[in-house]
Amino acid sequence: MNGSLSTLEPPAAGAARTPLSEALEQFDRAARALGLDAGTAGLLRSPLRELRVSVPVRMDDGTTAVFEGLRVQHNDARGPFKGGIRFHPSADAGDVRALAMLMTWKCAIAGLPLGGAKGAIVCDPRRLSLGEQERLCRGWIRQMARNLGPAVDVPAPDVMSSAQHMLWMLDEYETMVGARVPASITGKPVGIGGSPGRAEATGYGVVAVLLEALGRLGLDPRGATASIQGFGNVAQHAARRLAGFGATVVAVSSWDAEDRQAYTFRKPSGVDPEQLSAIANRFGTIDRRAAADLGYEVLPGSAWIEQEVDVLVPAALEGQITLGNAPRIHGRVRLVVEAANGPTAADAGRLIEDRGVLLVPDIVANAGGVACSYFEQVQGQSNFYWERQDVLRRVDALMTAAFADVHERASRDRVPLRDAAYLIAVERVARACRERGWV
Repeated sequence: MNGSLSTLEPPAAGAARTPLSEALEQFDRAARALGLDAGTAGLLRSPLRELRVSVPVRMDDGTTAVFEGLRVQHNDARGPFKGGIRFHPSADAGDVRALAMLMTWKCAIAGLPLGGAKGAIVCDPRRLSLGEQERLCRGWIRQMARNLGPAVDVPAPDVMSSAQHMLWMLDEYETMVGARVPASITGKPVGIGGSPGRAEATGYGVVAVLLEALGRLGLDPRGATASIQGFGNVAQHAARRLAGFGATVVAVSSWDAEDRQAYTFRKPSGVDPEQLSAIANRFGTIDRRAAADLGYEVLPGSAWIEQEVDVLVPAALEGQITLGNAPRIHGRVRLVVEAANGPTAADAGRLIEDRGVLLVPDIVANAGGVACSYFEQVQGQSNFYWERQDVLRRVDALMTAAFADVHERASRDRVPLRDAAYLIAVERVARACRERGWV
């Protein structure tokens, strides 16, 4: 796979860094290290297909609003496209391209027979009624249906989308095709085609990898301390499982839609995930007054990164750890586990690693969600559903094996875990493209 890489240029000095430029830069590093020929590198650098649609929705007041819908299908050499659909007012095509590419690598790292995709609807579901959300979900499917299906592209939930949204989408898709095809969309409610364990799978997978990393560092989870950015589904389940292993979660952060800013909730003796969940809404926004009444310090949103802990877990959005705030990471921190997609800028990641901190990249750390989505797809195709503990046991085994592969490659090649993960993933996808005769 040797050849010219003259078409692959790093971002220009001083150019604005975005999730897409970060993803491309990391891919280019792996492509050069692997000696990919220009044709293969060019194919993997770009999505195979991008879809952009307008979705008209009749609002509750009788007016019609038009929402932008996106789907980027990056690569399906290893299997059908797979990736979530996020609902977010600031979603844009560049970010979705980056996330679709990350999904390709994530599925390859996990050893799943899937490719990578990502979707988005530019909206704020917190400001839409349930009826408006349902009509939006069904409208997105009507526009995208011809490019979806269990053998083509299988969507799933993502930021601010839920099992209910997936069920509305599935119902519309099945109405259009005239058949029951539960494997067409994953992340559905349990009992209507959803897999037991799906809600907690990503958070459980994060902790499975976190425990493996602690072991490599010689740290016992009992007595270890952590600070988590975010309090959505992933963060909540990660916090619960960490507490179950005897670790102390000192702080979590939460986005407040009304104030349009984040807050950190700190309790040195350890936050109680169940207690905080009881005073949080379904988007993970914690009631500040109720938290203060329960003895939590309410700090600025940025305070999560400054805590004197062993482990940091960014579990919110991309681009959260930068050169601007990375120096504020406390010297005690030994481990950063990326539960979110793309939370750490490349230059900030190198700064963290240079300080001797082990950084577990997103394409390894949060693959538990897509693993369980794959298991749901398999169960839907066979119409036979496993027990919750069977699902989570399979997630644990897959995540542990993926981390072992990446750690072994990092040790062998003497590179950081992120570089090792990309080398494995890109190599696997490039091999599939080559064996199919695409390049």
